[in-house]
Amino acid sequence: MQIDSSTAAVVTGGASGLGRATAEALAAAGARVTIFDINDDLGHDVAAAIGGRFVHVDIMSEQSVIDGFAAARAAHGQERVLVHCAMANRKGKTVGRNKETGALTRLSTEDYEFAAQGILISSYRVASLAALGMAATDPLDDGERGTIVLTASVAAQDAQVGQVAYGSLKAGVCGLVLPMARDLMDFGIRVNAILPGIFGTPLLGRLPQKVLDGLNASVPFPKRLGRPEEYASLALELVRNSYFNGQAIRLDGGIRMAPR
Repeated sequence: MQIDSSTAAVVTGGASGLGRATAEALAAAGARVTIFDINDDLGHDVAAAIGGRFVHVDIMSEQSVIDGFAAARAAHGQERVLVHCAMANRKGKTVGRNKETGALTRLSTEDYEFAAQGILISSYRVASLAALGMAATDPLDDGERGTIVLTASVAAQDAQVGQVAYGSLKAGVCGLVLPMARDLMDFGIRVNAILPGIFGTPLLGRLPQKVLDGLNASVPFPKRLGRPEEYASLALELVRNSYFNGQAIRLDGGIRMAPR
């Protein structure tokens, strides 16, 4: 798919991190970008900087996402590109021990359900609502109507201790890709996912330098954290290259996560 001034795009989680870099890259390529996020201040700032639009959207809410797409389409027309970076999660071991009391603990079903909503169900929600709009449009010159990029994680394949929710649900995101791509093939809509490794997002930036040094050293090559613009570069290639479909691609510097 060609990206130009006629291309409308939606990026969830576009106020920071991987989403922000992707929104900036799409705008630099000429696309009209709408950012979905819950961080109003950053979202408005990034949208203003790229000449795009910000809409406050909570991916945990069906109505919020529906309203967000309506606002994006009113401003820029039907999106042909969706890159979904937003998520919500809760951590914990299946069974562990309280560090202070030694008592056995369990990741609650409610916490797992919250993570399921924030990772897997929200991915389906956002992707399927985008696809519904894309399917109603006229095809582009190559017969394509749209493309969807989801964000999984290397934890989908080698989750660490304490990542039972995150790892299994990101694996679920990978599991969405092929059946969704097949569901949408007759409409000319492609679906792919990126599995980022350890990336230098604002969240990791709060870690002590000693911890960051250890993370850098753990990557085979290059020995550093991934850069958000490298995620954005792959996202744009997945948009542009119409032969990418039904793929879940690791972007990780060759890392394979140890149990801890």
